[in-house]
Amino acid sequence: MRSGEDVRTLGVVGTGAIGVSWVALGLEHGLDVVAWDPAEGAEERLRAQVAPLVEPGGRLRPSVSRPTQSSGALRFAESLDELGTTADLVLESGPERLEVKREIFAALDAAAAPDVLLTSSSSGLMPSTFQDACTRHPERVLVAHPFNPPQLMPLVEVVGGSATSPEAVEAALETLRHLGKRPIHIRREVPGHVANRLQAALWREAYHLVDEGIVSVADIDTAISDGPGLRWSLLGPFATQHLSGGPGGLGHVLEHLGPPMVEWWDDLGHPELTPELTERLVEGVGDELDGTPAEELVARRDQALRRLLEIKTDLGLG
Repeated sequence: MRSGEDVRTLGVVGTGAIGVSWVALGLEHGLDVVAWDPAEGAEERLRAQVAPLVEPGGRLRPSVSRPTQSSGALRFAESLDELGTTADLVLESGPERLEVKREIFAALDAAAAPDVLLTSSSSGLMPSTFQDACTRHPERVLVAHPFNPPQLMPLVEVVGGSATSPEAVEAALETLRHLGKRPIHIRREVPGHVANRLQAALWREAYHLVDEGIVSVADIDTAISDGPGLRWSLLGPFATQHLSGGPGGLGHVLEHLGPPMVEWWDDLGHPELTPELTERLVEGVGDELDGTPAEELVARRDQALRRLLEIKTDLGLG
């Protein structure tokens, strides 16, 4: 399987928020990028969004990120077949609909060389559900699920399907590390993979607490962003819990605080996402943001993410 430095041309299928960020990541790492999206006006929107990164001819501006690397060029393919025959690695970020995934991967499998990885950014679909649409080489199909925006966020979840080869998984892990990511290997397929399931568990209780009138939407966000979220951004939940145990570490925590935690588990809610609750959540976010444009928040968030990642790297926490 092509991996690491063997990947010189990145194929990006779908140019929504995730696809655009994959394109930017490839350009920043000096890769040529070929993109495809069937939506009307997709090429114009993509080029407008990456315009701050590239020269008029399509090549990365040397001052953007890694001036010592050769700069990559961006072009738009006219078909999936053209993209498949050109790319050394494919990152698919199309709609989260199984029938669409199956059509896309069948076409890519027919066009791409046998040693080209075909990966999906799917946030919850298991690769076995669309892998069998590839009749030539299903062993090179897997999920490489990033977190938005993947240009900045280090995490990528690598999930193999029932037909995925160990060589494909290793090639994906190696290539993602080469692109500056911190991939983790999900060893068994489950709906939603891992990080989204963890988020879903937190959201379930957050929705329940709001639904019961225990706390406001804004206070939930404060409880996480100014509480455990700060620590979790530096160390994960297990390492954070270990440090809270003092000299006894995680063993001490589980011995003394484990039983009460089990009681909390039994008391966690099971909310129904009714129209009324949905309206309450949406209104709560609106009140919290108080008219601040989403674009402004995204820009401030991404600036803070860059600084935080630099700090983690400097301190050996990233």
